[in-house]
Amino acid sequence: MYVKNRSELLSHGSRHLREAALDIVEHALARVDPYVATRSLVSLSGDTLSVGDLAFDLTKRGHIYVLGAGKGSLPIARALEDILGERITDSLVIVKEGQESGTRRVRLREASHPLPDERGYEAARDMVRLATRATAGDIVFCAFTGGSSALAPYPVAGVSLQEKRQVHKLLLESGASIREINAVRKHLSQIKGGHLALTIFPAEIVNLTVSDVTGDPYDYITCPTVPDTSTFADARAVLDRHDLWGRFPASAADYLRGATTELENPRDFGSQPVHTFLLVRSEAVCEAAAEKARELGYAAHILTTEMEGDSTAEGLVFGALLSSREGEGAVALIAGGETTVTLQSAGGEGGPNQEFALSASRALTSRGQVVLSLDTDGTDGPTLLAGGLTDYSTRESARERGLDIEHALRVHDVSPVLRALEDAIITGHTGTNVNDLKLGLHEATTRQEQSQEEARP
Repeated sequence: MYVKNRSELLSHGSRHLREAALDIVEHALARVDPYVATRSLVSLSGDTLSVGDLAFDLTKRGHIYVLGAGKGSLPIARALEDILGERITDSLVIVKEGQESGTRRVRLREASHPLPDERGYEAARDMVRLATRATAGDIVFCAFTGGSSALAPYPVAGVSLQEKRQVHKLLLESGASIREINAVRKHLSQIKGGHLALTIFPAEIVNLTVSDVTGDPYDYITCPTVPDTSTFADARAVLDRHDLWGRFPASAADYLRGATTELENPRDFGSQPVHTFLLVRSEAVCEAAAEKARELGYAAHILTTEMEGDSTAEGLVFGALLSSREGEGAVALIAGGETTVTLQSAGGEGGPNQEFALSASRALTSRGQVVLSLDTDGTDGPTLLAGGLTDYSTRESARERGLDIEHALRVHDVSPVLRALEDAIITGHTGTNVNDLKLGLHEATTRQEQSQEEARP
């Protein structure tokens, strides 16, 4: 079970609907497990290593290395270890602090996320050293997934780790989309934007990744080892658009301003051998949620897999849309993507999914509606909460306890409210990292009546 506080979440409100929402989430997370996907793609039979439609004769190959970083990288590494065992010559995979390990052969290093730290920098430096050992005939498995920018920081010369940390914080609080954020981060790194691949060559690279970016662009989800499609001009445009020049560390701003075309990230790798496999698509979590919702008797509608925008605003719209489906029977509204939070000043404790769920509760009009918003990696923003599950009882309970939902949303301090109402979802690290999942359930009339009976003391 992924949801660790299930009994707490089912202790109040529309319990039947809440249970259905949690069942849908459990099913969806299981379907996007990178370990299972890797075991389906990679196999070893004697001396033949198969990866999709590729076949490697290991009697004619040299060493096998495993490199990686990201919130979904650990299960990929575990799967490769279970498949290859002692055939792995060396490895280094950087995981988020607190992730369970359990590997025997693959070396793991913990680091901080979403803001980088010294541990991540040292691990990234060691990864580069290991990459230089690869030679022609070697195979290097690269498991870079969402979160690798923070977990493997290796800033360009002249930009300190502390300044890179400040860059990450400013970008995350700016309201910029993940594509915009990554366009900047890739151009302030010595390994991202395809530069790590240049260090690995002439060894053969096999990329295994999962997508947490809408549209599944490889250079935004596994960027150290694929060519870059963004430019310094794109990075500068992000700072223009979000008015960040005056707030950026001078070293980083000066580097971006003065960068010439000669410093652009590699646009292609020529004839160098690189094979990239997308283990789990970004929209897969929505498809799995819809599958389970239909199994439970709901008419499931995937509204979008590319939701962006302000979390509070989008949550309110989603809640209103769910309420508008009154009289249509049992309906499940599903969306994926990544909404954002814009901080004008220091905020409190929270994350985009928590804000989405709490904001949506303001628009719910009956006991027969629930909204769930989840960060699929299990850590929403800089918190240890995965998201929120709200219904009609959220507003009622908040009012009874003197909790101001509007104020909490305005000052971005929603975690304490969700915890107090027992509407915060706790999963711990899930081992996957695809798009956020937004789910709204609207029961048919008979179910609404059942929910009302359940909710009465």
